Amino acid sequence: MAKKTETSKRLSRDELNDRDRRTLRHLLALADDVVKAAETGRDPAIDIPSRTLSNVRYNKSKRFIEMGAAKNRRQLFNLNQAKSYMQTILVASGAEKLISQGKTTSLRGMYYLLKHTIEGAREETFSDQEESDSVIEDLEVAIEVLREELHLYAKNAGAMVGQITLIDSGDTIDCTRMGSGGYSIPSIVEPEVVQFKKCDAEFVLHVEKDTVWRRFNEDKFWRKHNCILTHGGGQPPRGVRRLLYRLHNELKLPVYCLLDNDPWGYYIYSVIKQGSINLAYESKRMAIPDARYLGLRSKDFVECELSDSVKISLNDTDRKRARQIMEYPWFAHKKPWQKEIKQLLDNGFKLEVEALISKDISYVTEEYTPQRLREGDWLD
Repeated sequence: MAKKTETSKRLSRDELNDRDRRTLRHLLALADDVVKAAETGRDPAIDIPSRTLSNVRYNKSKRFIEMGAAKNRRQLFNLNQAKSYMQTILVASGAEKLISQGKTTSLRGMYYLLKHTIEGAREETFSDQEESDSVIEDLEVAIEVLREELHLYAKNAGAMVGQITLIDSGDTIDCTRMGSGGYSIPSIVEPEVVQFKKCDAEFVLHVEKDTVWRRFNEDKFWRKHNCILTHGGGQPPRGVRRLLYRLHNELKLPVYCLLDNDPWGYYIYSVIKQGSINLAYESKRMAIPDARYLGLRSKDFVECELSDSVKISLNDTDRKRARQIMEYPWFAHKKPWQKEIKQLLDNGFKLEVEALISKDISYVTEEYTPQRLREGDWLD
């Protein structure tokens, strides 16, 4: 089998930015622990915070989900844990190489970078990418860094247009001149990669899907209402959520969410606002507790005089999910949200934002959204 070669030059410590130096320190500390354990005859081990629902809690004062203190110990000399321990060290080694060489790669790229048959055995380091991705998340939470700080990215799955000029990897991007497709929001949007040069926007409007975003962009909503318009292709990926967080916290822009009137739209809002249960360890750098839900609302079928043809009947999964969301601690004591979800269940149907097109092709951009913003008619 051909041996892997390393031809890329390693950067000196002075060539690394502060964030990379900090991440590198955490990675090297893992390696140091292995050496110290070997020197003292101890069993090398890594403590991984438990990424389970039972180890997640809602912090009322901070208003977002955070991870608890429970941890799982991963030991080298435990037969049940040896493989996962070695996989964790292997991912850390791959991330150290990327940072030291000033390079990035995709999650898929990391899988192939580390995948090989273990010498003297038939065992593969990783059986599939899903296994590799899970270990990457373990490493993130173990050393308290973002995946993006490990120089790893996922595919782009969102877009932005509007009254902001930014610098992306040294290139100046004027988001008022991005045509019909907009600026493709990258997976890595950290300050070392993306800087805000100029912003004249007064708020951010985040819509759920590309189809609705295109209507807003074509109608130049962002120009008429002096805003930034984003979408995340449904459930927003981490790059989009992280960018929204930065726009809100660094530029002090209010964030409004225009999402479908269904349990999944409610859940997307919940993730943007409080963080996700699965990635609770990243809420402090992604959650936007002050985000507001602009619509679509359960009352809109009557208020907007929509026709029966736009109704989508709730199924058992929808109903179960809606009841689960009603019990989320951050919704459970908010009467407007309890009323909203109860009305959805009483209606027996859900609505997509696109249903407003049945009124007029630009009803959502010219009447519905401007009125909601003008009247302050949203849920918090």
